[in-house]
Amino acid sequence: MGEQAGGVRIAADGLGVKGPRGWAVRGITVDAEPGALIAVEGPSGSGRTCLLLALTGRMKVSEGAAAVGGARLPKQMTAVRGISALAHVPGVADLDPALTVGEHLRERALLQRRFGASLRGLLRPRGERAAEARQRVEAALEAAGLDLEALPKGLRTAVRDLERLEALRLSVALALVGGPRLLGVDDTDLKLSDGEREEVWALLRSLADAGTTVLAVCSEAPEGAVKVSTAESPEDPAAEDAQADQGDQADQADQADRGEEKADAIAETGRA
Repeated sequence: MGEQAGGVRIAADGLGVKGPRGWAVRGITVDAEPGALIAVEGPSGSGRTCLLLALTGRMKVSEGAAAVGGARLPKQMTAVRGISALAHVPGVADLDPALTVGEHLRERALLQRRFGASLRGLLRPRGERAAEARQRVEAALEAAGLDLEALPKGLRTAVRDLERLEALRLSVALALVGGPRLLGVDDTDLKLSDGEREEVWALLRSLADAGTTVLAVCSEAPEGAVKVSTAESPEDPAAEDAQADQGDQADQADQADRGEEKADAIAETGRA
């Protein structure tokens, strides 16, 4: 589906992102058409999340350049943030485990009505705005494939009681409420079974087919996706260490690398 349907083209050449601990990624090239499913593939600690945040305008590009739709990075980060949304990014776009599904949806709808509407939209009668908000939420839930009736307590289900796949679908739905042209999703295949991974990729493909450009972080890119690898990024000892360890040591290194990468990403996102 073309850019007129909502998606944006992403093009980057020699892109590099530097965090507090040094270079997260360097030498990244991206060339993806509007409505593409882009898989950012690499081991934990290889700068995947940093690249995701950079291409959605949340983290400053340190070298090279990128174009996201009509906006250029690093100079037009605000414009890129305005057309993009994040889902499932720990420390940046978290779900509150104490809140219910309904509370999350109502909060997101309220934020959209208050801050996402145009001045003309704000002048419309409250009833019309509320009806539009409900339609947005319903459309987002349908697009994300989250069946409220299948949840243990429906809208009253606490986030802590959701399965991992259900939580991911909720996070995606919340991001879709604002109608982003670019959707960034982190850790799409973390701790999911093979069947659940297939469901996630089917979901993300459906969103891309509907016109939204999707940027998804993963350990292994699915067939047919535009693959962007961070595995070979230079000056990335964290990724090399993660790949070198074996057994339990590999699992421990994976968790440590992920924690450091998230910490760098969160710190730099705050500065942005």
